[in-house]
Amino acid sequence: MAERIDTQALLRLATWMSPAFPVGAFSYSNGLEQAVHDGHASDAESLRQWLEALLCHGSGWNDAVLLGEAYRAFDDPPRLASVIELAEAMATSRERHMEIMLQGEAFLAAARHWPHPVLDRLGEGVAYPVAVGAVAGAHATGLELAIAAYLHASTSNAVSVAIRCGVTGQRDGVGLIAALEPVIGAVAHKAGAASLEDLGSATITADISSLRHETLHSRLFRS
Repeated sequence: MAERIDTQALLRLATWMSPAFPVGAFSYSNGLEQAVHDGHASDAESLRQWLEALLCHGSGWNDAVLLGEAYRAFDDPPRLASVIELAEAMATSRERHMEIMLQGEAFLAAARHWPHPVLDRLGEGVAYPVAVGAVAGAHATGLELAIAAYLHASTSNAVSVAIRCGVTGQRDGVGLIAALEPVIGAVAHKAGAASLEDLGSATITADISSLRHETLHSRLFRS
């Protein structure tokens, strides 16, 4: 039976993915700070290309697929346990692991304001996209909407990182988010119908940036 997407579900997604939701997203750059330092994202256009690649072929895509699997598996403990284990194993660097695991922990702690038995089943040690997917599934927010909200929040945070790194200004940053809106929608739609067999990435430079960031001499972000 089709889920009823109502105002309450929309408000919950908006709250959970808000910059004000206490997951500490502002502290992390997913390797973007290193990419800026190395000149891979030096202006608005190269930043757009970087973020689009992550959304379509990198960590954004994998996060979307994992979120979708967790959404569908929220009431199936063995299946959910498998995706929890897989998501943690797929972290490409120490800092990426720290980012997704600490944000997942913070998300679940804050999500207890919306009580549901799934929160007790999840326990500790859950990657951020899996935590979001399971909670969104438990509250029937709509799968594609949950993925789109997650990707939009991740993209918005990356643009905020770029602004603080001096790559672009706020006006161009907003324009960049607008330009990526069709990409986010398309990825959310594709990931909503995907399975774990569709996991995979081809953003090697981004993975290297994430690995190298921990040795960056002076930095603003934790990853």
